[in-house]
Amino acid sequence: MRCPFCGSEDTQVKDSRPAEDNAAIRRRRSCPACGSRFTTFERVQLREITVLKTDGRRVPFDREKLARSIRVALRKRPVDEDRIERIVNSIQRKLETEAESEVTSRQIGEIVMESLKEVDQVAYVRFASVYRNFGEAKDFREFLGKMDAG
Repeated sequence: MRCPFCGSEDTQVKDSRPAEDNAAIRRRRSCPACGSRFTTFERVQLREITVLKTDGRRVPFDREKLARSIRVALRKRPVDEDRIERIVNSIQRKLETEAESEVTSRQIGEIVMESLKEVDQVAYVRFASVYRNFGEAKDFREFLGKMDAG
């Protein structure tokens, strides 16, 4: 593993332990060249997923982008980091096991919305407002009306 501070390729593992409900391994590393310490995570990746964007571009699935968008929706909500990691892991596993190797950004958005709906209603509405591109207050009212009816 290359040191993120000095670029040395000779780093040492100081500690390893399970993380994210045993879905990953957390490794604490040190670099003998510069003395820096850093943490890495190893996760199982069942297959490569390509995301088909609305503009037609194809990009590799980015787990961190997914995690960021979920964290933004859950900002200042009573949901801890472990729960967020479980949500992200669950969505990634679902994509890797159920979806084709190419998935649309719309499909990912729908899966995220369903996950957030079960966890926190405010985060669900926040995510939906960006994902569905609400432009006016009436868009919120219509969405909330459908939520109450559903």
